[in-house]
Amino acid sequence: MNQHYFSEAPAGDLRPREIEVELAGAPRTVVTAGGVFSPEHLDRGTEILLKTLAKVRNETEGPILDLGCGWGPIALAAALEHPDREVWAIDVNERSRELTARNAQSLGLANLRVADPESLPSGLAFGEIRSNPPIRIGKEALHGLLRLWLPRLADDGVANLVVAKHLGADSLQRWIAAEFPDLEVERVARDKGFHVIGAVRS
Repeated sequence: MNQHYFSEAPAGDLRPREIEVELAGAPRTVVTAGGVFSPEHLDRGTEILLKTLAKVRNETEGPILDLGCGWGPIALAAALEHPDREVWAIDVNERSRELTARNAQSLGLANLRVADPESLPSGLAFGEIRSNPPIRIGKEALHGLLRLWLPRLADDGVANLVVAKHLGADSLQRWIAAEFPDLEVERVARDKGFHVIGAVRS
């Protein structure tokens, strides 16, 4: 694929398609399109992250951030599960933002906000950060992304990131622990070649 899903403005016309996925314990019809991450189905990593979060049930408060929302599965699930909490979905890809907003509207999720990263309120801290981060942007860019957003965790806030083992889950976990001494970092789950990394601001 020569048009990466993390481009700000994907080439090609928007050709939306409907798919059915399970979110927050029920089947949901959503709209996806080419030029975004995993447009044909709910990818394995995100599926594992959502199942893990459903089991863990972090007792946090405050807004939830989906970092790199794609067409929106993580943010949509969070907004469905926590109708009383504000959920923010951000992505550099304008098509991802458009699709997430359309899906939020069709599911009646008034608590979901979609924004480009630079438009997020600067003083906003998050009770949770949930992400299937864009590992393929490269280590340097990924580290820069995490240096920007992990400090936005509120006190007692929790970040959960899903990363494929063969794409460096273990080394990323070690880097987060070394880079952010104020976070307690552990592997929360391991399933089908993916690790869910948890980081808690204590």
